[in-house]
Amino acid sequence: MDLILIRHPAVVVPAGICYGRSDVPLAADPSAEVQRCLNRIGMLNLCDPVGAVHASALSRCTGIAAPLAAHFNVAMQADSRLQEIDFGRWEMQAWDAIDRAEIDAWAQDLENARAHGGESVAMLALRVGAWLEECERTLGWAALAVSGKDATPLANAPDAPGISQKKSAGSSVVAIAHAGVIRVLTALALRLPLATCVDWHLAFGGLCQLRYNVWQKRWMLVTWNGA
Repeated sequence: MDLILIRHPAVVVPAGICYGRSDVPLAADPSAEVQRCLNRIGMLNLCDPVGAVHASALSRCTGIAAPLAAHFNVAMQADSRLQEIDFGRWEMQAWDAIDRAEIDAWAQDLENARAHGGESVAMLALRVGAWLEECERTLGWAALAVSGKDATPLANAPDAPGISQKKSAGSSVVAIAHAGVIRVLTALALRLPLATCVDWHLAFGGLCQLRYNVWQKRWMLVTWNGA
């Protein structure tokens, strides 16, 4: 099965402003970006057709995910675990206006520090990691059931309330999320230290494709920042 992670398009936020959990609007009508997403997904060499569309609960993601879900005839699943990191009191503040000592303290321990009072990268990893584990568990059981190599009915798969089983069998998953979320998800999937993901460039609308081998229980990176 494939997991297609797509960063939301550009938003209406001035350059140099810190925003994460803030619900800021898209800069343009989403219809053109939705079609662009569909074109790119159609060009991917997927193991299985798209059978689920997930999104961060923030509107800059659901605005893209909802029409994608309608196209694939599935219900969009908005999930707060896929929201961007919470920058606490830094939210919607100019980076230049934030106390330099606080930024330095954050940079020195990027994984665990939370000088802003919001989330640390480690806290972000816990919630997005839980979502990824549900993908592995629920869709992995579905693949086994469909292949006939496991006699356990899909209905008896471990409970995973955030991931719908209705369309999961033999399905790829699309998730519209944020740069930080996608970087951390990819690091977790590839079993890399979280610090390695910080500088990975991911453009607005950038696409990451991961493929899960249910027998080896491992992910592989197929595409990063595909345009």
